[in-house]
Amino acid sequence: MKKAFLPVALSLLTFAGIQAFAQGASGYKVSNTFHIASGGGWDYIAADPSSNRLYVSHGTQVNILDKTTGDSLGVIPNTTGVHGIAFVQSLGKGYTSNGRLNNVTVFNLKTGAVLGQVATGQNPDAIMYDDYSKKIITCNGRSNDLSIIDPATDAVVTTIPVGGKPETAVSDGEGKVYVNIEDKSEIVAVDLKTKEVKAHWSIAPGEGPTGLAIDRKTHRLFAGCDKMLIVVSTENGAVVANVGIGDGCDGVGFDAERKLVFASCGEGVLSVVKEESASKFSLLDNVPTKRGARTIAVDESNHMVYLPTADFQAQAAGATGRPQMVPGSFQIVVVSK
Repeated sequence: MKKAFLPVALSLLTFAGIQAFAQGASGYKVSNTFHIASGGGWDYIAADPSSNRLYVSHGTQVNILDKTTGDSLGVIPNTTGVHGIAFVQSLGKGYTSNGRLNNVTVFNLKTGAVLGQVATGQNPDAIMYDDYSKKIITCNGRSNDLSIIDPATDAVVTTIPVGGKPETAVSDGEGKVYVNIEDKSEIVAVDLKTKEVKAHWSIAPGEGPTGLAIDRKTHRLFAGCDKMLIVVSTENGAVVANVGIGDGCDGVGFDAERKLVFASCGEGVLSVVKEESASKFSLLDNVPTKRGARTIAVDESNHMVYLPTADFQAQAAGATGRPQMVPGSFQIVVVSK
C-alpha cells in the first residue's frame, strides 16, 4: 500500500455524528464516521467476520473498534509501520504486518494480548490467511517475496520470490494465491503446493495495481489500478473487463452475496461495480466519501464498508506531494445502504 507514516499519540476514540450524502444508483451512502483523536498514519483496515470488531492500522499500533458504534475496544501496541491485519479463527489468533520492523505481531483475538513476533521478509505490507494451506502470508514489498507462516508454530516455513513488488494477495481456496505486482503491472499466480510462481500475467491496460479481490465462484480477480478496475480470469490470466473507477484507488473489496466490487479511491469516491455475470461488469455508482479514503474493508457479515482517512491541511497553489493531515483528525468513514 502507498503509505505515509506520521508520529502517533495515544488514541482516544470518540463517535461522530452521521454524514449524509445523496443516495446514488447503488443505494450506498456514508452513514457514520468514527473518530480517533491522533495524528498517526494508517494503511489497511480489517473487519473480523466472527465478531463485532474492526481492526485499524495506525502508525505504531492497531486500534480495535466496535464496528457498529465506533467505541474503543482496545489497542495492540508496538506495531511500528503496521500495514495490515489477518485472522486465524480456528486458533483464536490475529496477525499484524509491521513494515518498519520487518516482522509480524501475533495477538489473541479475544483479549488483544500480544503473544509474540515472527520475523519476515523486508517491509511486510499486505497480510492474509489462506484457508486452503492454513498459512499466514505476508507480501514483502522490499524483498520482493512472500513469507509463509505456519500459525500452529508461528514460524516462517517458506519464502517464495515473486519477481517484483507484491502489493496484495488473495486465495482461490484451492491451493493457488494471486498477487498484484505493483511495479510491473502484473498478477502472478502462486502454487502453494509446489511453493513457486506458476504464471506472470500482464494486466494491461491497467497500471500500478494495488487493491485486489476475488470471486471464487466465477474465477475472477478484481485489480484496482489507476482510474480503472481490471477483471482477470484465474483460469488463464486473460483480462475479461476494464471498468472506469475513481482516481487514486488503493483498495478493492468484494461482497460475494450482493455480487458487488468496491474500489476505494483517494480522490474521495467509492466506486461500486456490479458483477452481472462472469463476463459482464458495470459501474453502478461513485459514492462520495472523503478525500484520502483509499483503503478499504468490506464486511460481508453486515454488508458495510469501512474506509480510513483524515482531514488535510490546505496546500499552496502549485504545491506537489501529499498534503499534511490535520493533527487528531484520523477517522473511519462507514458506508452502507
